[in-house]
Amino acid sequence: MGRTSDARQKILGAARSLIEGRGYSALGVAEICKAAGVPKGSFYYFFESKESLALAVVDEHWAAQRRDWARVLDGDGEPLQRLRQLFEETQAGQRAVQEGCGTVSGCLFGNLTLELSNQTEAVRRRLQEIFDAQVDMVQTVVTEARERGDVTVPDTRQAARAVVAQLEGQVMFAKLYNSTERMSPLWDNCLALLGAR
Repeated sequence: MGRTSDARQKILGAARSLIEGRGYSALGVAEICKAAGVPKGSFYYFFESKESLALAVVDEHWAAQRRDWARVLDGDGEPLQRLRQLFEETQAGQRAVQEGCGTVSGCLFGNLTLELSNQTEAVRRRLQEIFDAQVDMVQTVVTEARERGDVTVPDTRQAARAVVAQLEGQVMFAKLYNSTERMSPLWDNCLALLGAR
């Protein structure tokens, strides 16, 4: 049991690393198995296809990110402070990856959205669900901030969607320019989007 579970985790880890570094489309099963150090037969023991592997990578990444987002957004402190902490931790995470491998990796979900949204319906749907969940989490904080009189937006759903889009867009710019400094305007832009007092 432990050995098979270990092989599955090796495949997931290798796939995530390769997808973050090179994208999904160019990867082959043999390359993923070689990077994972497992025989090719192991791949098909755990995954029906490369698409099912991509879904598993997305799910595993979201489970970890959701825990991080919940820790920050559901934590103590004023709502806008929690939102700012989320941005700061996102920027710090991108910086840590850049220091480790020399490049800004961007957002796994955003990268896959750009690469695959017109190619695989299952992945597109899963990514929609994840971004909707992110908007839900941010909306809760924006609603709390509005109730406190900290922000003036009339529609907290639309505002939360704009905040998530701003975050995703700034991470994309950071990747494009290989500079986490591209994320620096994020907080000021967010305050403007929310009509912060």
